[in-house]
Amino acid sequence: MSFFRGVAGVLVLARPLNSVRTVQARRHIKRWVAPTLRELAHRQQKQGPQKPEPRAGFVEWNYRSELFAFGKRLGENFELPLLQEAFTQRSYAHQEEEKQRKLGIEEVDLKIADNQQLAKKGGHIARAYVEAFLKQSLPKVPKEGQDAIASYLLSTETLAHVSSHLGTKDLIFTTEYPPSQESLSESLQAVIGALADSSGVERAFLFVRDFICTQLNQKDLLDLWTPRQPLQLLDEICHQRKLGEVEPRLLGDCGKNAVLAAYHVGIYANRQLLGKGFGEDVPTATETAALDALQSLFDFHDNRRPFDFGLQVEMKNVRLG
Repeated sequence: MSFFRGVAGVLVLARPLNSVRTVQARRHIKRWVAPTLRELAHRQQKQGPQKPEPRAGFVEWNYRSELFAFGKRLGENFELPLLQEAFTQRSYAHQEEEKQRKLGIEEVDLKIADNQQLAKKGGHIARAYVEAFLKQSLPKVPKEGQDAIASYLLSTETLAHVSSHLGTKDLIFTTEYPPSQESLSESLQAVIGALADSSGVERAFLFVRDFICTQLNQKDLLDLWTPRQPLQLLDEICHQRKLGEVEPRLLGDCGKNAVLAAYHVGIYANRQLLGKGFGEDVPTATETAALDALQSLFDFHDNRRPFDFGLQVEMKNVRLG
């Protein structure tokens, strides 16, 4: 009997746990909210996408602080007046001068420094270092190939890509927003020139190496430079290096009389296999084999050793003159 009384006591103690009414948080949304949101979405869709607004239009924007932070993000010490000049496009300077003339400001105060001189200097520094870097990193590649790779690194598209990812879009003074690729590219070259004037040419060289030369990472060099006549170039290279006469040989074929024919051609010189390739006909396979041989001779195959971006290029190898 005492056992049943004890069980009943336990049940009584456990009963409040199940009988407690839980308070659930309910969302009280007014009936006007959903129609209002639908109407706003409809108006936004009717107007179309909004134009991007410059960051300088926000209340908390401090341009001088942004310039200072820009240099610290890159780990460089810039003179702020030079950096501001590097971000001032000529079109913006002309626009501001015209505004000042309309306000009656005297001619002496009209001149606003733009980035033309700094961009010219920075572009010269960037080209000189890139050429020296490629010459030291790809010594077996002929000058034609090095020039093609340098043209890719110094192209407007590549420099604009680097510039935009460094956060220059909102710092550039220009008449257009967002800035065009030409403005982004020119501003990056001007930043290099400003860095050379602020911290020395060596720091500008390291800047070019760290942000421009590194664009070669995981790039297929054959996409950047493809010889127009690979078999003729291969013949010239073999004569220069005294490797012997170039001799294409048919190694195999499949489906000669079919639509999907395949030919396997090898390039030999002095009984040594230099390269091989496939194609739908013999000339195509020969050209592919010549390209493969050139990749072996120039040492820029897909499985080549990666670029050493910690490479220290000697100052005497950089031609600034």
